[in-house]
Amino acid sequence: MKQIITYYLLFLLPLFGYSQADSLQFSNAIRINFAKYKQESETAYRTGDTERGQYLFDSLVQNRLKGTYFDEFKFKKVHGGKFKLEKITKPVVLITYASWCIPGTGEIPAINKLAQKYRKEVQYVVVFWDRRHEMKKMAGKFSHNVIVCYAHESYRNDAPIVASLKHTLGFPTAFYLDDQHRVVDIERCGGGISLKKTQYQKGYALNYNKYLEGLHGLLMNFELKKEMLAVK
Repeated sequence: MKQIITYYLLFLLPLFGYSQADSLQFSNAIRINFAKYKQESETAYRTGDTERGQYLFDSLVQNRLKGTYFDEFKFKKVHGGKFKLEKITKPVVLITYASWCIPGTGEIPAINKLAQKYRKEVQYVVVFWDRRHEMKKMAGKFSHNVIVCYAHESYRNDAPIVASLKHTLGFPTAFYLDDQHRVVDIERCGGGISLKKTQYQKGYALNYNKYLEGLHGLLMNFELKKEMLAVK
């Protein structure tokens, strides 16, 4: 066990290199030694070592990205106009998808429920890595409490956004940002919770609880644990 810990410490030092106190922008922090992280991560998943792959992701988030300032990205809204992160003065949950990436059972209803329940405290934003016509059908499943946007390499000014978010941590991914747009946490969301229609309530509860856990760092004054749903 000591040898394993020593290995990871030696691996992480050159990989992450700097402390959270550097207060970097997210897009700058993600580039630091990212090629090394990507190589190690791809090797882990290619060889079936998902535990190590998740460990590397968690380590990158904890040691490099948490505490950084999210870039003031601008996204195209599905119903027209622009969403400007800089205009939002409350915590944000930003979730990235693609239209062909099927959400888990009960996932979108769980997001809609939380977005409605905490609409005064948190702004939910969903970004699809698609052209507008490719994601309109999926976008219609989200409630009016969720701002639905899209971005694609082919659109003007979208390349930096795609490079910083899609081409680094992939999707589906949830970014939890405080009211100053500092990164509180980043999680791979969805979790592949795809169940039969008869198990809808179980899938809904699992996804609801997963996203509710993500809110803990944003809403520390709320007793969120009491709102966890029973999984049957």
